[in-house]
Amino acid sequence: SEVVVVCDFTSQHWKCQSHKLAVRGFVGSHVIVSLQGIIQAYKSGVTLQGNTTSLGRWDFSGSFFFSISAITTIGYGNLSPSTVAGRIFCILFALFGIPLNLVLLNEIGQLMLLGVQHCAHRLEEVFHWQKKASLLVKTCALVTGLLLFLLLPPLLFSDKEGWSYEEGFYYSFVTLSTIGFGDYVIGMNPDRTYPGWYKNVISLWILFGMAWLALVIKFCINFLE
Repeated sequence: SEVVVVCDFTSQHWKCQSHKLAVRGFVGSHVIVSLQGIIQAYKSGVTLQGNTTSLGRWDFSGSFFFSISAITTIGYGNLSPSTVAGRIFCILFALFGIPLNLVLLNEIGQLMLLGVQHCAHRLEEVFHWQKKASLLVKTCALVTGLLLFLLLPPLLFSDKEGWSYEEGFYYSFVTLSTIGFGDYVIGMNPDRTYPGWYKNVISLWILFGMAWLALVIKFCINFLE
């Protein structure tokens, strides 16, 4: 009888363990499915905020920012088209947008260069400087660009995103150099309220900042050669 009791107890114990494993597997699989759904929704532009969802990432400013990140080849990876039609349109948009953006960046860079050269010529005429004027103007242009595109923007990011200055500077360089890791992206914190102009201004900052950085790299290459 003792053997029967022990066997019965062992049988019940293993049934309980099997039931627990089955429940855990069921819950685990549903949790995985739920997490996959949340991740897919996040990539599709849906952000969870309390008991509600926000589709603001695909409003005009969010779509404009996505377009800029696509044609500049930054590609953060935080937002992407989820439909077949959207992906086809994105491919066609990038095929035409990337070359046109390169032309635009080149034109912006040339305008910046012409402005620097014009200031240098004016200084040469007024103060009768030659090499000093060119060096002075180029140094001023470099410092101004550093302030506008790398040193001051982190202060804005600290205010709007809650990042540290180092994180904002890191985001600025990663963005303007088109590395675009995607670990830091603006306008993604559901606990913060962003003004309507925020993403539009950052999009313009990206365009002019990339043109300035390309101009600086060109100067460095010419100097090394």
